[in-house]
Amino acid sequence: MNLEKSDKTDTEKLPFEEALSKVGSGIYVILLVCLTSISLLDFVSTAYNSMFVVPTSACELETTSSQQGILAAGPIAGLLIGGNMWSYLADTRGRRSMLLIGLIGSAIFNLIGTISFHWVMLLVFQFITAIFASGLYTMSMTLLSECVPIANRNTAVLIVFCVMFLGQGFMAMLALPIIPLGFSYHIPWLGIHWNSWRTLMAVFSLPCTTSAVFLYFMQESPKFIFTKGNEEKALKVLKTIYRINNRRSTEDLQVKGLLKDEVTATIGIISAKERIIPLFKAPLLKYTIIMTILNLAQQLAAFTVWLPKITDQFVRSIQTGEGSDLTVCNVLNMPPVPTDSNATPCALDETSLLIVLGIGVLQSIFNLCISFLINLVGRRNLTIFVISFSGISGILVNLVPNMIGSAVLFIMMILGCVVVGLSTAICVALFPTNLRAIAVEFTMFAQYIGIIASIQILNLLLEHHCNVGFFLFSSLLTASAIVACFLPNDRQPQPVKEAPSEAATSAQ
Repeated sequence: MNLEKSDKTDTEKLPFEEALSKVGSGIYVILLVCLTSISLLDFVSTAYNSMFVVPTSACELETTSSQQGILAAGPIAGLLIGGNMWSYLADTRGRRSMLLIGLIGSAIFNLIGTISFHWVMLLVFQFITAIFASGLYTMSMTLLSECVPIANRNTAVLIVFCVMFLGQGFMAMLALPIIPLGFSYHIPWLGIHWNSWRTLMAVFSLPCTTSAVFLYFMQESPKFIFTKGNEEKALKVLKTIYRINNRRSTEDLQVKGLLKDEVTATIGIISAKERIIPLFKAPLLKYTIIMTILNLAQQLAAFTVWLPKITDQFVRSIQTGEGSDLTVCNVLNMPPVPTDSNATPCALDETSLLIVLGIGVLQSIFNLCISFLINLVGRRNLTIFVISFSGISGILVNLVPNMIGSAVLFIMMILGCVVVGLSTAICVALFPTNLRAIAVEFTMFAQYIGIIASIQILNLLLEHHCNVGFFLFSSLLTASAIVACFLPNDRQPQPVKEAPSEAATSAQ
C-alpha cells in the first residue's frame, strides 16, 4: 500500500526544467534580466576600467610606457586567477551568496585603489579587484539561466549579451563628464591629490554597490538548491518566483515535487581530473586543439585596452587640421599634440570618449545582428566570416593613406571582438554536457594568458613598430579562419536537446 502511494507521488513530480516552465516568465524574470545586465556592466567597469585609469593617471603617478603596460595587464591576471575559484564557490556555496560577495568585494577594493600614491599600489588593488570581479559574469549568467524557463532563456541571454557589449561605452559615458574636470584637492596625510581619475574610479564602484542592494532581495537559484538535495526549499523558491511573475497565489502552481534528471543526479560525482582528461583524447582532442588555437588567435582585447589612448591621439591630430593623408599608425607615431596649459593633465579628449562610446554601441548592434543570423548561416560559417572580416580590416588599416578611411578600418577590426561569443557557442555545441564547462574554462584560460602577453607586446609595438603590431595580430586572426574551417558545418538549425545552464559559460 505504501509502495503504491510512493509511486503515485513520484508520478506527480516533474523534472526541474518542466517545473520551471510551469513557473513561467514575468515580472521576476524581467527584474532578473535587468539585474544581470547591470551585473555584467559591473564586471566590465571594475575588471576593465584600466583602459581609462591607466592613461589618465600617468601624469600624477609618473608611469612609463612599460609600467602602463603592466598596469593594463594586471586586472587580466586577476581574472585568470579568480575565475575557477568563483566557479567552485558558486557550485558549492550558492550563486546568489557568492555573487553578493563578489560585487561587494570588487567595489571595496576598487574604492581603496582610488587612494593609490604609487603605480604598484594601484596595480595591486586593481589585481585584487579583478579577482573579486572575475566571477561576476559566470555567476550572474548561471543565476539567470537557472531561473528563466527554456522557452525564454535564449532571449534573456541575448539581451544581457548585447548590454555587456555596451560595457566599454558605459565606461566612456561615465568618464565623459568626469575626466575633463580640472579640480585637484591635496590630501596631505595620504600624500595624494584627489582629482578626476580618482573620482572616476570611485564612480566605477557605484554600479556594483547598487547591484548588491537589489540582489539581496532576489532568490537563490532553485536549481542549485535542488541539486544540493533540498527539494522542499527549491519548491518554495519556485513558488515565490511564480507568485511574483504571475501575481497569483502560490497554490495555483501545479508542481508537487521535483525529479532529478541524469545531469543533475551526477553533479559533483565526476572529479576535475576525470573531466579534463577526455579533452585530450580522441575524438575530442581535435576540437580541443582547434578551439584553443581560435581563442589564442583572438587578441583584439589588447587593442581594446588601449582604445581610449589610441582614439585620444587620433582626435587630437585631427583637431590640428594637418595630415589628412595619414594612416592610424602615422597618427600614433606623431609627436604629442600640444594641449591647453589650463587643461587637466593626461585627460582624454571628450570627442575620443564619444568615439569609444560609439564603438561600444556598434559592437552591441553587430552582436545583435549575428544572433539573428546564427541559425541561418551557422556558427562555424559566421565565425569564419567575422574573423576574416576583422582580420583583413586590420591588415588594411595602415595600407589606406587616408586618416578617416584608416580609422574606419580600425573600427571594423575592433568589431571582431564579438567573435569570442561565437567561439564559446561552438565550444558548448562540440563538447558533451558534463565536459562543456571545463572545455570553455580551458580555452578561455589560454586566451587570458595570450591577452596578458599581447597587451605588453602591443604596447611596445605601437610605440616603436606600430605597423608590425597591426600586421602581426591581424594576420594571426585571419589565419585562424583557416583553422575554423576544420570545424563541423552546423549550417542546418539544430534542435534543442536539453536545457543546460551553459549560457553562463559564454564569452567574457
